[in-house]
Amino acid sequence: MKVMKFGGSSVGSPDSLRMVRQIIEKENEPVIVVVSALGGVTDRLLLAADFAMSSNPGYKSLLEEIIARHEEIIEQTIVSPGDQLEVRQKTRQLFDDLNNTLRGVFLIGDLSQKTSDKIVSYGERLSSLIISKVIAGAQLYDPTAFIKTSRQFRIHLPDLAQCNELIRKTFSEMPPPQVAIVPGFIASSSENGDITNLGRGGSDYTAAIIAAAMDASVLEIWTDVDGFMTADPRIINSAYVIEELSFIEAIELSNFGAKVIYPPTIFPVYHKNIPVYVKNTFHPEGEGTYIRNIAPTRNGQIIKGISSINDTALITIQGLGMVGVIGVNKRIFSALADNGISVFLVSQASSENSTSIGVRTQDATLAEKVLNAEFTHEIAMGSINEIIVEYDLATIAIVGQNMKHVPGIAGKFFGALGRNGISVVALAQGAGETNISCVISRSDLKKSLNVIHDSFFLSPYQELNLFVIGTGTVGSRLLEQIRRQQQTLKDQNKLRINIVGIANGRRALFSRDGIAIEGFYENLMEHGVKSSPALIRDEILKMNIFNSVFVDCTASPQIAELYGELMAKNISVVTANKIAASSGYDNYHRLKETARKSGVKFLFETNVGAGLPIINTMNSLINSGDRIVKLEAVLSGTLNFIFNTLSEEIPFSKAIRMAVDARFAEPDPRIDLSGLDVTRKLVILSREAGARVEQSEVTKKLFVPQHYFEGSLEQFWQTISELDASFEQRRRELAREEKRLRFVASYNNDKCEVGLREVEKGHPFYDLEGSNNIILITTERYNEYPMVIKGYGAGASVTAAGVFADIISIANIR
Repeated sequence: MKVMKFGGSSVGSPDSLRMVRQIIEKENEPVIVVVSALGGVTDRLLLAADFAMSSNPGYKSLLEEIIARHEEIIEQTIVSPGDQLEVRQKTRQLFDDLNNTLRGVFLIGDLSQKTSDKIVSYGERLSSLIISKVIAGAQLYDPTAFIKTSRQFRIHLPDLAQCNELIRKTFSEMPPPQVAIVPGFIASSSENGDITNLGRGGSDYTAAIIAAAMDASVLEIWTDVDGFMTADPRIINSAYVIEELSFIEAIELSNFGAKVIYPPTIFPVYHKNIPVYVKNTFHPEGEGTYIRNIAPTRNGQIIKGISSINDTALITIQGLGMVGVIGVNKRIFSALADNGISVFLVSQASSENSTSIGVRTQDATLAEKVLNAEFTHEIAMGSINEIIVEYDLATIAIVGQNMKHVPGIAGKFFGALGRNGISVVALAQGAGETNISCVISRSDLKKSLNVIHDSFFLSPYQELNLFVIGTGTVGSRLLEQIRRQQQTLKDQNKLRINIVGIANGRRALFSRDGIAIEGFYENLMEHGVKSSPALIRDEILKMNIFNSVFVDCTASPQIAELYGELMAKNISVVTANKIAASSGYDNYHRLKETARKSGVKFLFETNVGAGLPIINTMNSLINSGDRIVKLEAVLSGTLNFIFNTLSEEIPFSKAIRMAVDARFAEPDPRIDLSGLDVTRKLVILSREAGARVEQSEVTKKLFVPQHYFEGSLEQFWQTISELDASFEQRRRELAREEKRLRFVASYNNDKCEVGLREVEKGHPFYDLEGSNNIILITTERYNEYPMVIKGYGAGASVTAAGVFADIISIANIR
């Protein structure tokens, strides 16, 4: 025999009832079908009862709504006119009884628990009556005859021994009906026969009790989801169905918010080792989730799923007077139990001076009152402090029986939260090691679930969420490179890159769900809001999204000022903007320390040499114990282009103009000619080599007189040709001597210098072509033969590629 349970959504409409009929009619063995009330009806009944108790005549319209809905179901699902007439007569009698009960509550303005239990029972009584005629040959049973409860504290609990005896007696007739219909949820008191119930979600429990009593082959729970998911799919887009769970794993996930099965459901079938199959009424061909005594892991995964409770309140009892005192916890839990308050998390300091408990927010006020009353004397004496209640919290639990004896799971769990700036308020782990739970701020719940799902590879992809600031040549090339590479990274490296923010100096656009790169600029300008550094910062922090990376493709000092605050909030920074790393040494050091303490990345490889791996190489040398002794480099692609372009036909002024036209130089080329850009780059490299150096300490030997930098840009273009003759004369002299001009940056013995040098043929700098950069790195290991890094040192595409490489490095993929 099989027991099948169909929830409210499964029986909530004519279409869904037809699906239920198709599923049941495919069965070849006798089945007991437990049904819930039509979806939403129990809530409407409770609201009608509340209205009636408050002398609100609105209960009548609610009742009319409930009647109309059931009438519609009868009309559209019961084919036989005779069956329709019979059901209408019986439902009319039930509605008359319900109306009389509600009217009585309305008149006296009082609602007892007994009357409330009776009112909510009508939902299942009505739905089961209808379904018994929708399924051909079905026989309807009254659960009050065999589901018996006794009252404990404020709730009704099933008397399992009595239930088992009565269920076997009820269903022992031979031959059994092919389909037995049982209203779920409803029970009766074993003491006086009054109608009671098994609590919200109790239809699952009814089905499990019957399955255990009848030694069913399987218990099927039919609902509106495909089964247990690795996480809440409304929060985690990549959550997927868990194919198999153990009983222990299922009950842990259910207790911590996975609303697939009512938690007590597992207990009766667990002891009889009856498997539970969770299936989707609307997707019956789906695999579902199979729950049994021992469930295998998927691809060696240790964690099966993540569950959460988003309405947590944390109550803390603390005081030095608790230390070494026996019975304090007994008093805490007894007082709460006597008042029907359920505790789902306990965290206690080993010193015994504090105990924190997690309860539902709705129970917190009563719990605080109860505990203050219980410890009135101790609070007055000062041995126990005032009870502390913290609201607006959430609880997260990771579940998996294979966590047992596997070291590092807790470290990975809390490490992932910490790296993303999520503070843990309280934590708990049982000795069984199937569940690790922690309490966090409710505002961090979505971010936390994503982080954990990602960290434990429950997601098929690792995710990076990018905020790209700057849509000029570098920013737009970067976005295009990401667009072209996105699918490859997903398929080959299991890395998904999401663009969740794009901004420029005029507009800013943010979307947690991601922004399509195709047509991003038009989307930004049409739908974006007015941009400012403050708005960008505030929107990013407000989104509080996991694995965030701030990508700066600007040259803005104001954007660079945001780095520290963002990294302090556990957002990595990748920047092509040289301003921060070349700013005052104290600021540079502070940014590096903030990144280190927050466990995030501060990457600026493209600050020097565009896409050349200069800074990463230097860091690798230093981190492996080498020491950088000397640096010599040509770091300006602009200046190298100018000096390589000089010829008898192309004078100095024209070479500058060609550099601007080719976008190797800034629109105002004096920025490059002044040596400021090279100075910044040298400062950055020297600092990465371990020197404490400021820009003002760099010796500058410039080749353009100062007065050319003091007028307007127009005046510069009008007068710069004055230098053509002297440069041509010098070029000819050097050509005869087989020498060339190079603007060289050097670091040696903590001294920094930039200036124009004449290099001889055979020197590594001599044959440097176009806008290329080159650096010679002399270290204790690479001393006689310095390490040489050479290649494109300017251009939007290679700079964008360098930024992209820094982004990829954060994901730590190979």
